[in-house]
Amino acid sequence: MSITGIILAAVIVGGTGLFIGVFLGISGKKFAVEVDEREEAVLEVLPGNNCGGCGYAGCSGLAAAIVAGEAEVGGCPVGGAPVAEKIGKIMGVDAGAQERKVAFVKCGGTCEKAKNEYEYYGIRDCVMANQMQDGGAKGCQYGCLGYGSCVSACPFDAIHIVDGIAVVDKEACKACGKCVAVCPKHLIELIPYKQKTFVRCNSNEKGKALMDVCQVGCIGCRLCEKNCEAGAITVNNFLAHIDADKCTNCGVCAQKCPRGIIIPGGESARRISG
Repeated sequence: MSITGIILAAVIVGGTGLFIGVFLGISGKKFAVEVDEREEAVLEVLPGNNCGGCGYAGCSGLAAAIVAGEAEVGGCPVGGAPVAEKIGKIMGVDAGAQERKVAFVKCGGTCEKAKNEYEYYGIRDCVMANQMQDGGAKGCQYGCLGYGSCVSACPFDAIHIVDGIAVVDKEACKACGKCVAVCPKHLIELIPYKQKTFVRCNSNEKGKALMDVCQVGCIGCRLCEKNCEAGAITVNNFLAHIDADKCTNCGVCAQKCPRGIIIPGGESARRISG
């Protein structure tokens, strides 16, 4: 190729590139979407975990929703009260009282306490195991399968399998709700961080049927309900439930429970299940 041809080709390529650059620059300005400065400010104070615990597609989605008035300033479960306060100042609103929450696994059926009906040799995943016969190998169809789907889902390493059941580290937990969503047995819930008394059971089986498969499951005897002076415990469908708003964490229910399935209010363990 001659020198003239090379120069001509370079001019054409360079000219084309220059035209495209100018065209994109003009188009970018003409079709640019205005971004509210508050949205960028909110995104700046969010923790950036992009865990989805707020219900939106990452922190940017939550920031946009807050500015649009579609989400509360305290919508980030990971950031909690400190982040809510900062966002409230940006938005010019009162963040209000933000109660910290943590995940709790409603099962005390460890390997020693709970009976298995058969051996499971499939994929070590709770969702898969739940599709097997009787909802998994565990005798209690309501109990933790212990294969760690919640562990894999947790972005904060706050939940682990200990002695066959999932156990939450309340200090590491950010209440993002990932474990709650993935558990096929629906036995994980978010509770107030300050709550110290819990019922480690999720079964609705009648007493005799439950005792055949688990040594510690709630049998619905109502002793906890009858002895709770605060009226914080109710037994429905053979299962005790504690109302955190009424509970004084006195521990009487734990003392009266013949199955030892209630964690007493005075217990100071770092982990809140297991």
